[in-house]
Amino acid sequence: MTKLTALLLGLLSIMLLSAGCAVGPNYKRPIVDVPGTYRGGMPQDAAQPAAEALGDQKWWEVFQDQELQDLIHIALQQNYDVRIAATRILQAQAQLGITRADQLPTISGGAQAVNQRNPRTKNFRQFETSANQVDLSLAWELDFWGKYRRATESARANLLANEWAREAVVSTLVSDVATAYFELRALDLQLEISRRTLVSRQDSLQLTQTLANGGATSMLDVRQAEQLVDTAAETIPDLERRIEQQENFLSTLLGNNPGPIARGMKLTEQPHAPDVPAGLPSSLLERRPDIREAEAQLIAANAQIGVAKAAYFPQINLTAAAGYQSSALTSLFTGPAGLWSFGGSLVQPLFTGGRIRSGVRFSEARQQEMVLSYQQTIQQAFRGVSDALVEYHKDREFREDQQQLALSAQDAAHLSEMRYRGGATSYLEVLTNETNYFDAELGLAQAQSNELVALVRIYRNLGGGWQQ
Repeated sequence: MTKLTALLLGLLSIMLLSAGCAVGPNYKRPIVDVPGTYRGGMPQDAAQPAAEALGDQKWWEVFQDQELQDLIHIALQQNYDVRIAATRILQAQAQLGITRADQLPTISGGAQAVNQRNPRTKNFRQFETSANQVDLSLAWELDFWGKYRRATESARANLLANEWAREAVVSTLVSDVATAYFELRALDLQLEISRRTLVSRQDSLQLTQTLANGGATSMLDVRQAEQLVDTAAETIPDLERRIEQQENFLSTLLGNNPGPIARGMKLTEQPHAPDVPAGLPSSLLERRPDIREAEAQLIAANAQIGVAKAAYFPQINLTAAAGYQSSALTSLFTGPAGLWSFGGSLVQPLFTGGRIRSGVRFSEARQQEMVLSYQQTIQQAFRGVSDALVEYHKDREFREDQQQLALSAQDAAHLSEMRYRGGATSYLEVLTNETNYFDAELGLAQAQSNELVALVRIYRNLGGGWQQ
């Protein structure tokens, strides 16, 4: 009889589960307005959509400086933001396991032994009782309306969102390390220019002092030469301060205490293509981790509507217990000691004061919020790519102009020096042109840094950097 009952119970459960349905809407990706091309992109971006986009390349293919690659490797292993994001994935995995367990029955076992002695009283004589029991019990809320299946769907989407959140952190970290490294190399270049200029101007000052001592020039020229020396010298301590602070910032990104940073290629030697293939805007929806994270959050919110709607319907619970009970341990598993019970219950909410209706409205409003957030994330992504593209192209044009300016300023400084030594002009002309040349060199170093940083921004906005 017990085996037959168990068989019937199993068949009934299977029938109920197979006939059950999951209430609530199934997820459909919202319609988004995707432009045909990126604003700010070069004409060949639209003409050659099949070309591999920069965002599809691995970060070690984009950043070819070996020292920079080593720094990124260290950051990916030790950076605290990445490690925190990884622990959030572990939390989401555990939460998925907890939620998924609600779909399954709960089985527990127990054992009980009670010996009792009652004292003799006026009306009763002394006696002893003994009860021993071993049993298994089962409790199962059938997921007939799909409440737990929708909850599991939501938890699984939350896990996916956390995984994409980690990839977004990785993408940001790669771009932050590359940006900080290029800015550090720009400061190194500016310091090199300042020190070289200082040595050159000190030599010029020494020559001017010699001429003044011989009566060939005045002390005014000496004072003007001293101004050039002081101008170059005063930039060096500030650059050294900024370099050390930049090293401290990079060390923090690496998950290390403040310390020195190894260098690789010079700023002017960093390889990068003049034109950047951006690819198709539609591919951005699949490549950028923040967009994928926003969509996973939308899927989770959509599934929660089904969880809320399931509360309208009755809860179906099955309970069963089987075991042995006897007054003596020796006869616990023999004789007529077996016991079993089976039951079911159905509970239908009748009045909840609007709680269920409000719960459904809350879930629907939450889902609408996630739809808007998803669409907003996509729109901001398109803007980020367009801004980065125009920034890169204009920074490249500015750098080319700055190169010409630096060459012209160098030539002017050289000519003015020759004119001064030939007695054709005053040292004021040398002062002006030397100052212009020094400023042009520092400006060119900054322009070269801006061009590389803009390339990093394009790569990040195109969704690159998280691919391992």
